[in-house]
Amino acid sequence: MSEPITTPTTPTPPTTTVTPLRAVLGEKTAKALATHLELETAGDLIYHFPRRYDERGEHTDMRDLQIGEQVTLLAQVQSMSVKPMRARKGNMLEITIGDGSGATLTCTFFNQAWRERELRRGRWGLFAGKITDFRGKRQLNGPAYQLLSADATQDEAAEEIEEFAGALIPVYPAAQAVPTWVIAKCVRTVLDTFRPPDDPLPGTVRANRHLVGIGTALREIHRPSSKEALYSAKYRLKWDEAFAVQLTLAQRRARAAGTPGHARPRIEGGILAKFDAGLPYELTEGQQSVGEEIAADMAKPHPMHRLLQGEVGSGKTLVSVRAMLQVVDSGGQSALLAPTEVLATQHFRGIGEQLGALGRAGEIDGDPGGTQLTLVTGSLGAAARRAALAKVKDGTAGIVVGTHALLYEGVDFHDLGLVVVDEQHRFGVEQRDALRAKAAVPPHVLVMTATPIPRTVAMTVYGDLETSTLSQLPKGRSPIASHVVPPERPAFLDRAWQRVREEVKAGHQAYIVCPRIGAAESEEGEEEPPGDNEPTRRPPLAVTEVAPLLAEGPLRGLRIAVLHGKLPADEKDAVMRSFAKGDVDVLVATTVIEVGVDVPNSTVMIIMDADRFGVSQLHQLRGRVGRGSAPGICLLVTESVEGTAARERLDAVASTTDGFRLSEIDLEQRREGDVLGASQSGRHSHLRLLSLLQDSKLITEARAEATELIGDDPDLTKYPALAASVAALVDEERAEYLEKG
Repeated sequence: MSEPITTPTTPTPPTTTVTPLRAVLGEKTAKALATHLELETAGDLIYHFPRRYDERGEHTDMRDLQIGEQVTLLAQVQSMSVKPMRARKGNMLEITIGDGSGATLTCTFFNQAWRERELRRGRWGLFAGKITDFRGKRQLNGPAYQLLSADATQDEAAEEIEEFAGALIPVYPAAQAVPTWVIAKCVRTVLDTFRPPDDPLPGTVRANRHLVGIGTALREIHRPSSKEALYSAKYRLKWDEAFAVQLTLAQRRARAAGTPGHARPRIEGGILAKFDAGLPYELTEGQQSVGEEIAADMAKPHPMHRLLQGEVGSGKTLVSVRAMLQVVDSGGQSALLAPTEVLATQHFRGIGEQLGALGRAGEIDGDPGGTQLTLVTGSLGAAARRAALAKVKDGTAGIVVGTHALLYEGVDFHDLGLVVVDEQHRFGVEQRDALRAKAAVPPHVLVMTATPIPRTVAMTVYGDLETSTLSQLPKGRSPIASHVVPPERPAFLDRAWQRVREEVKAGHQAYIVCPRIGAAESEEGEEEPPGDNEPTRRPPLAVTEVAPLLAEGPLRGLRIAVLHGKLPADEKDAVMRSFAKGDVDVLVATTVIEVGVDVPNSTVMIIMDADRFGVSQLHQLRGRVGRGSAPGICLLVTESVEGTAARERLDAVASTTDGFRLSEIDLEQRREGDVLGASQSGRHSHLRLLSLLQDSKLITEARAEATELIGDDPDLTKYPALAASVAALVDEERAEYLEKG
């Protein structure tokens, strides 16, 4: 390993956020920071916040060490040896350190032989960790350490000791070539001459929320004088992040409220009234109230932007059908965009059954006062495609259901009044926007998700949308029991296959879900939670491999079919039709059945390699069973053992069917940047500290302040520094992401 990067002793004052790091730290260090961490200016470095803080003990005399004590030792490497480990593959590096008092201590590192190159005999350094006992010997297992410069003066050594052994030590997101203590030195050098920017927050906001100044916050976040000062600094900087996002969203809402649109009020005695009169069941209270919210929105001369979220099976599609019929009554068209052909076909067929004669206007058995329903997918034949597009263009088709094919050039609407996006998280910004662009005036937009969204995520990621929630399930829906099938209980898997046979014998059907299609292919849209995909794991189980094994083994004699995204469209449709009719007992499938597939006779689902899926995806999948009068059961098969994060995740899914509780668990296990859209916007995000799970109150307060401020000054003309700060934290591309989300 190369020698630690050093910084010049005489930085160039003054330093501002736009000062290039090379002017302060020198070319070599600046290049390392730019290459490995993408930090190029003093502002980049100052906003590169510590990810945590270590509380180390005072510099300790080695003779006074106690087992279990957290210590920081100034010691010299005395000897080193590398030994093979007995219980597992790899080597253990063992070094002995001493402080000149005659006392020694062993430090161990597992599979880190590269440390031999720097932990050379004779080198002095600071070693920090917890004292443990191994076979009567005191040791530090994998200690953090900082080697002192070989030619450091006594004063320089004392400074390094103070830096490393202080009360609160910042630990930075780092790279092997630029470790955390090098970053700490660079930050200290910059702070020595740093002139903070003018505080962008209005004085009234700072006073109302008891926020420290920006200069104080930026210094204390890096070199906290106390835990209280650190808390105040983090709170202020979190507020800046939340406020920037909420101001952006408040501006979007204000802009949308002023955008002209086409009012689509309800019409007495129209298709919607006939549809409601013919429903064989009563709407739930939730469906009624959400329906009224949507109807009121669409009656305004401004485009509706509403998010409809609800549990699997809560009746979102019915709510959307009623909204689409309201638009048809006004002479307009509605388009429902689905992420897969399977789901689009299911919607087309399901909506057609719901509408009955009302969806067959112009046909022999159709209602002349109704409309026509049309399906547009990429697999349509030339003649069918021409016929469908003609109906879309001349307005004959009041409701158009389709996949990404609706976005293509040549798909022209007569009067597109409502865009419904199902499972919106499956679509990119550009795709959703492309469909809106096919309307002469901005259409009303309803986006739906069966993945429950925590309130703070809804406020932050979908903050420019009004949110409606369906939490009630329609009458007749059966409970779903979920259980983990663990590796330590092999008999449980045998029982699972026996349970499938029992359900089939009782006249029901089953799903077997696998994370992969075949030996060399994966299903688009699979989730594999971070941290679980270790190199030593076997490949995920595949549909094309599992299906024949089941047919020849535990499910021999049952009618088994295969469904995945790579099948031709007509074959997929044929398989789903057969399964829906009851001609197939067991459907072995990928996540292509995750949403929209509705076969009430299916009562059991077995998810193979369940730990390869995310929490929300597992919740979505199991929603395919228990959709009829018979209770459903979902079995989560895994190789993950007790005590692992993957197993805890599955236990959580098995413990509750509350999608909102599961969404919080899912949020706990994901990076905030992913939730906030940084990865989807494709740009580096400066949102570092805000936790959507832990900072709910702060986000709510920031939203209230932002709404009030934008109400008085939509373009922030009175607050140019604040506008610039918002632009820095929420760049243009991310603002687009938020606007179109």
